[in-house]
Amino acid sequence: MKHLKLKNRPIILDGIEGKIHIDRNEQGVPQINADQYIDLSYGLGWVHASDRQLQLLLMRILLKGQASQHLKNDPELIEIDKYMRWINFLPDAQSEVEKLTPQAKSLMEAYTSGLNRYLEDHKTVYELRLMGYQPDPWQISDSFLIIKIMGFLGLADAQANMEKFLVQMIQNDVSEEKIKELFPYLTESVDYDLIKKVKLAPALIPEAVKWLGKLPKFIASNNWAVSGKLTESGKPILCGDPHLEINRLPAIWQEIVMKTPENSYLGATLPGVPGITLGRTSYLAWSATYSFTDMLDYRIEECRDGKYRRGDKWIDFDVREEIIKVKKGEVIVHKVYENEHGLLEGDPHQPGFYLVLNWSAARDCGGLDANALLDLQQMKTVREAMAMFEKVESAPFNWVIADTSGNIGYQMSGRCFKRPKGVSGLLPLPGWEDQYNPVGFEDSAKLPSDYNPEDGIIVTANQDLNYLGESNPINLPMGTYRADRIRQLLLKKKGLNPEDMKQMHFDLYSLQAERFMKIIAPLLPETENGKMLKQWNLEYQSDSKGASLFESVYQCLIYRVFGDNGFGREVVDYVFKETGLFNDYYANLDNILLSDESAWFGGKPRDDIYREAIEEGLKIKAKAYGTDRKVVMSHLLFGGQLPGFLGFDYGPLELPGNRATIPQGQIFRSAGRATTFSPSYRLIADMNTDKLHTNIAGGPSDRRFSPWYISDVQSWIKGVYKVLG
Repeated sequence: MKHLKLKNRPIILDGIEGKIHIDRNEQGVPQINADQYIDLSYGLGWVHASDRQLQLLLMRILLKGQASQHLKNDPELIEIDKYMRWINFLPDAQSEVEKLTPQAKSLMEAYTSGLNRYLEDHKTVYELRLMGYQPDPWQISDSFLIIKIMGFLGLADAQANMEKFLVQMIQNDVSEEKIKELFPYLTESVDYDLIKKVKLAPALIPEAVKWLGKLPKFIASNNWAVSGKLTESGKPILCGDPHLEINRLPAIWQEIVMKTPENSYLGATLPGVPGITLGRTSYLAWSATYSFTDMLDYRIEECRDGKYRRGDKWIDFDVREEIIKVKKGEVIVHKVYENEHGLLEGDPHQPGFYLVLNWSAARDCGGLDANALLDLQQMKTVREAMAMFEKVESAPFNWVIADTSGNIGYQMSGRCFKRPKGVSGLLPLPGWEDQYNPVGFEDSAKLPSDYNPEDGIIVTANQDLNYLGESNPINLPMGTYRADRIRQLLLKKKGLNPEDMKQMHFDLYSLQAERFMKIIAPLLPETENGKMLKQWNLEYQSDSKGASLFESVYQCLIYRVFGDNGFGREVVDYVFKETGLFNDYYANLDNILLSDESAWFGGKPRDDIYREAIEEGLKIKAKAYGTDRKVVMSHLLFGGQLPGFLGFDYGPLELPGNRATIPQGQIFRSAGRATTFSPSYRLIADMNTDKLHTNIAGGPSDRRFSPWYISDVQSWIKGVYKVLG
């Protein structure tokens, strides 16, 4: 049986209940047709193994902590294996599989059978054959692994990194007044003496961190829906553009069109997982953003001799021995220490105080999420979908939904700790004090939600949405700039249509710059650069010199306020350029920079600080904003290792936008590696039709010599949408 190509005749498979027809449309997107949905699930597994075998098998190898066993004996792979074994994403696989409903189980089995059918009938992709890897059959639990990491990598770990940065701030004597300005949700008093005793575990070595970039990481996104009273068609329109790392090939998503006689399923799938993740059916459309829900809990433990203290008693940690088989090397026994508060970050045999990490989705989680994802495919109303999303536990997302009956809705998902009153979750508290212990999890019915709002608009862009619920799951939200801009544009015109939504996807106007320029503009000197910045239209166009000048002044503001009066410029420079912390949480800094007065101003009037930053920032030679905005899309396994003419990598290409524009164009370095987050996929669903407008940062296939390897990249850059249906 041949690999699926456009010019081949359609492939016909025997499914679970009937025949499955698989073909490609003219853009190379696989189209699966069957009489029953269970056969679509089988066909999707087959297509994922055909088009994205490297991606899904490499994800499984990494997530199971088997990279040094199956790929190569390298120190960085051993370190990533240790990290994955430490996290142990699915410690209770069998019990979670047993939570599947009979219908969901049959669909998961069908998907797994289709995937394994392809693996049995075809050779392993050559990249993995070069390394001597022969895959075991895919299992349902492998799909669970991928479902669960969607809620951790880039999301929960971003919260963890910021909370550890807070510890470092305290250890470097940043005052409590300054800290509480920067973290407005922080309610506890800071115990400086205790937190200064905490020994932070060393970070993963940079080479190991680079392997994390091969896994799908949700970071920040936009989605919105408008009711029919605001649209040209009289039916709702739903839009989404998940912002993920885009400087990689293949794209994280694979687009699919699936059809039965009763329903169509269009949109983005995540290889290794059955069903449409983002997209629509004939009745319902949905998209997700990260909610910045706090699903982590750090505690401090005093340790010695492999034990932790409770009063005057010393108690043994539970020890989990992970056996790491290294290719052509010695077996490594990696010990993981755990207690009732989670995973220890340190060596308890070395006396001291260490952090213990608990993730709310660590255990007893995954099966219900799979049930929900598969049930979603057959739902027809927003109300049904909201009730389903409310049950999703491991994925902390903002789901926006629209249906053909004219309804729009919003539902947050994710399991949250039910913390005692006055405990924010931002500060690590002593593990030996029971008063700080969470009491189970928050009632999911108290999570933020909204249904058919009066103004007919729902927008989420990672902002604070606590006000829409009874619980407060968010304590480190992103800023409101993108959400405010989306709402502003939606209110500008009556009779909205898909073309309006496409323009919004590429809107480069910055409300962040608008707010800062109200302060900066009156202080600008009558120099060439000063005049250029004053005349800037506040859009991050590629040829804009004003945008570059604003960025220079803004950076100097941060250096002066948070460097000179806080962490020191070297620390700020590192956070700004070499981590993702600033890209996620810059609005916390902005709240201070835009204040009339602050403890961070060092006693100076705000305007004096701005004048100094303007003088420093305008010393640069003005250049077009796009000059330094180029990235290379790197092959998942061979990125940067092969000559450019072989075409495994693609680029350089320019990334439009900025942190506060609707299409975020974030470019930064992490552990010495260039990375990004930007719209990885754009979708527009007008519920008056059964079509979906899309473009994607890649193509359908992970095969370098396939015509569908980078087939949609130029359309993604230029704003050209295809129509699925």
